[in-house]
Order: sequence, then C-alpha cells, then structure tokens
Amino acid sequence: MRKYIPFLNKPPTVPVIRLSGSIGGGSRFSPALSDAALAPLIDRAFTRGKPVAVAMVINSPGGSAVQSSLIAARIRRLADEKNIPVHAFVEDVAASGGYWLACAADNIWVDDSSIVGSIGVIFASFGFQGLMAKHGVERRVHTAGKSKSLADPFLPEKPEDVARLMALQEPIHKAFIAHVKARRGQRLNEEADLFNADIWVGQGAVEMGLADGVAHLEPKLKALYGDKVALRLLGQRKPFLQRFGLGGGAAGAQIAAGALAELEDRALWSRYGL
Repeated sequence: MRKYIPFLNKPPTVPVIRLSGSIGGGSRFSPALSDAALAPLIDRAFTRGKPVAVAMVINSPGGSAVQSSLIAARIRRLADEKNIPVHAFVEDVAASGGYWLACAADNIWVDDSSIVGSIGVIFASFGFQGLMAKHGVERRVHTAGKSKSLADPFLPEKPEDVARLMALQEPIHKAFIAHVKARRGQRLNEEADLFNADIWVGQGAVEMGLADGVAHLEPKLKALYGDKVALRLLGQRKPFLQRFGLGGGAAGAQIAAGALAELEDRALWSRYGL
C-alpha cells in the first residue's frame, strides 16, 4: 500500500544477488554461473527502482576465467553507470574465479571461516597411457597442425606441451592479477605474496587486504543503510520445462550430462576441503 502513497518515504532498498556454484558456460543440463545466464538478473538489480546499493552473496570455487571476467565487468559497468556501491559477502569460499567476482564489489565482507584467494590459473588432466598399454590398447592420432593434440591424456606427457600450457596460463594469470590490483589498490598487503594461488581464511584474508572485514549480510547492511533497509532477493529462474523436471532432451543424455557436471563441480569444491 505504501508505494501508492507518494508522500510516504520508502525504506532504502538493496537488491541481493546470489552467485553460488562453479563458473562456466553451462548448458541446459548443467547450469553454471555465466554472463549470459546472469545478465538479466544483474541488469534488474541495478535498474529496477532506486537501490542505495547492490549486494552479492558469493559461494564459488571458481571455474572459467572468461566468464568470471565478463560477469565482473558487467557488474562494474552498471555500478559505475548508476553510481551504486556494491558489497560482496563471502560464504564458504570465494576462490579463483569466485574471488574474481568478489573483486567487482567496492567492499568484500567475509565470515571468520570463509576461504578466500587462490589468485592463479590451473590446468588439470589425467594420463592413461600406462593403463592402455597394460590392456593392449594402441592410441592412433593424426593431426593437421602439430599442436592439435596438445596434452593428449592418452599419450605420454611432452615437455613442449607443458611449456605451451604454461605460456597459455601466463596471460590469464596476469589479467587476474591486474583485476585484483585495480579493484583492491592500496588495501592489498604489499609485503605479502598474494598472487601465488595461496588461500586465506576469514580474518587472515582481511589482514592481507583481500577483504575489508568480517561481517554478515543483514546486520552489515542495516549498519550501513539503517534498520529499515529492505533486502530484495534476486535469483536465477529455471527454464519453464525444467521446473517440472522436463529437460526437453533424452533422459539418458540428461542424466549423463548431469553426472559429469556433478563430478566436475565436486572436483572444484574439493580443492578447498568442501
């Protein structure tokens, strides 16, 4: 009723975006945090009504560097355009790409037990050549272009492949470091080695300058914007058919894709003991 009475003051509003899970392109079978999926949500947070701030609740072990960069850039673009401050609240973990997202905020708040950092780049694979040889399986690969079979898990690891992978990772790592330095600036502990993919917990992250303090969403926003601040929770909507358990594809493919996505997701979380 209040909104229909123009002379009554409305309470300050803070939209809250939940960014939970691994970061990647995703698919209809294995949704993940991606720029395309989050764009309508982020746009709505900054453009609907007149929010005094936007809050992000982050719980992510990372994933795609490109999607992390795109999502963070969208948040900053809108925040600067609308002149709206952004606060990030870390739950269990904001590591690797998850911390990339957190750095899109003007301030980062953590729990005493939050895991923060992992400013690095990783490539992980398996080597099956011994298993194949044991079972008499021969790998045959024919390529046009000598790098087409880079890091083939069915062939012995080559020093030149390792060097090539390191060369590919370096510019991504540099872009990550530049983003953190641009966003955190002089708050970073200059005496610490922050960019070797190490992680810190709670107050330790604050001491390193990777976070601004230990605080939780509701009490912190009330302290900043008053006890009457209205938190407007925003979440991703599933496609219409998926709400009823209908993916629109073969059931077997959906189950297989879901299982693979779950394995990949668990591998990311397991790096941090979660």
